[in-house]
Amino acid sequence: MFESLQDRLGSILNGLTGRGALSEADVSAALREVRRALLEADVALDVVRSFTEKVREKAVGAEILKSIKPGQMVVKIVHDELIAMLGSEGVTIDLNAPAPVVVMMVGLQGSGKTTTTGKIAKRLTTRDKKKVLMASLDTRRPAAQEQLRQLGVQTGVDTLPVIAGQSPTDIAARAVQAAKLGGHDIVILDTAGRTHIDEPLMIEMAEIKRKSNPHEILLVADALTGQDAVNLARNFDDRVGITGLVLTRMDGDGRGGAALSMRAVTGKPIKLIGVGEKMDELEEFHPRRVADRILGMGDIISLVEKAAENIDAEKAAAMAAKMAKGKFDLNDLADQLRQMQKMGGMGGIMGLMPGMAGMKDKMAAAGLDDRLFKRQLAIISSMTKAERANPDLLKHSRKKRIASGSGTDAADINKLLKMHRQMADMMKMMGGKGKGGMMKQMMGGLANKMGLGGMGGGMPDLSKLDPKQLEALQKQAEAAGLGKPGSLPGLGGGGLPGGGLPGLGGGFPGLPGLPKKK
Repeated sequence: MFESLQDRLGSILNGLTGRGALSEADVSAALREVRRALLEADVALDVVRSFTEKVREKAVGAEILKSIKPGQMVVKIVHDELIAMLGSEGVTIDLNAPAPVVVMMVGLQGSGKTTTTGKIAKRLTTRDKKKVLMASLDTRRPAAQEQLRQLGVQTGVDTLPVIAGQSPTDIAARAVQAAKLGGHDIVILDTAGRTHIDEPLMIEMAEIKRKSNPHEILLVADALTGQDAVNLARNFDDRVGITGLVLTRMDGDGRGGAALSMRAVTGKPIKLIGVGEKMDELEEFHPRRVADRILGMGDIISLVEKAAENIDAEKAAAMAAKMAKGKFDLNDLADQLRQMQKMGGMGGIMGLMPGMAGMKDKMAAAGLDDRLFKRQLAIISSMTKAERANPDLLKHSRKKRIASGSGTDAADINKLLKMHRQMADMMKMMGGKGKGGMMKQMMGGLANKMGLGGMGGGMPDLSKLDPKQLEALQKQAEAAGLGKPGSLPGLGGGGLPGGGLPGLGGGFPGLPGLPKKK
């Protein structure tokens, strides 16, 4: 998401921050590049024009504080305007209405409405403990109603039984009635789409709206739509009146201009984004965090949230007990690698860490990417139980067997064993502290930097914090220096805070594959 924009804006703004003083010509030249970068990222022309004008006005007349370089001031102005363009506050689905709250999903065919309906229903059921009813109003697309029923079975959410021959408006009225009788808190109406906007579609949407009186009308749009996203959003908003946007396939688009354009044109908030095909791959949209990510400032809150969701407390406690005895075998290493994979792999973690976004390319060039994790897990999986518990058993003949079983060679196995030895040594050194696994360490370090106490004991449950508390967290992170590009305190000697990944002197030599420093 936003990768090309992140790269372009990062290099433009880095050119400014290094200078002592900025003339108006410098600002104009930089803004010309910013404008080009936004247009290439599929942001609508009107939006780009208004964005660059606002930045120019503020940058040219900006009061430069004594402690800040002019270039950094321009970066701050661009950052603030990006947040304003994306919507200054994150907004979630509004459920403040008498039950059953009706949520109507609209959009074109193929934008992912049905899948998104299932994802939202699952999220509301598991996170908010709501009783949800899903109803398919798509009578045109073959098997559309069956698809929603299957998603209901998969997610454990109720779906409205199909009655052949009913019109979409009749189904909508029946769904609301069924939700009232069944004691459901929310009813989600999955409407039909078209390949393009046409009059019959708009009339049908307006009629469904009149019949079901929805509290939320969410426009589901594909992030790959590009420039046409603006017309789509404008049309639906004028004719049906949308209350928010849900963007799908945000994981597949390096540009993300649709997100910037649609919010700016409709003035309606982006409430959720789909970041994958699985039913739990739906995230809330936080404008400040996205702006931070676009400008390469990292996104500490999302990183800590991901860790809180993915770090298994029981496994971490078991790991801590083993480490207290100074034990760390290949099973433990495999657990650590799987935890990192769950958090989006090395690329996902680096993208969220302040000032580390630029490292991703260098790491990929050195062969240190998520395929390396898969290869290492394949090697460990090809070992016997005894070999995993005691790596010293691995002599030449055993390595040969493991190599053929995992599709690797002896050199890969030796690299893995070397990495394990380094980590085991580090774990022994920390053994007395009993702090849990590598990911736990890393997150604990970040939490400490933010004044939150180690994740082992004092890390708050971020899912229970309200937006104001999360914002206070973000400010704490920035105050600790975690919000600035290129700075991650505690990385003295290259190691991640709290002892993070082993021996990260300047790169990642603890993990195989990176060239040693000369």
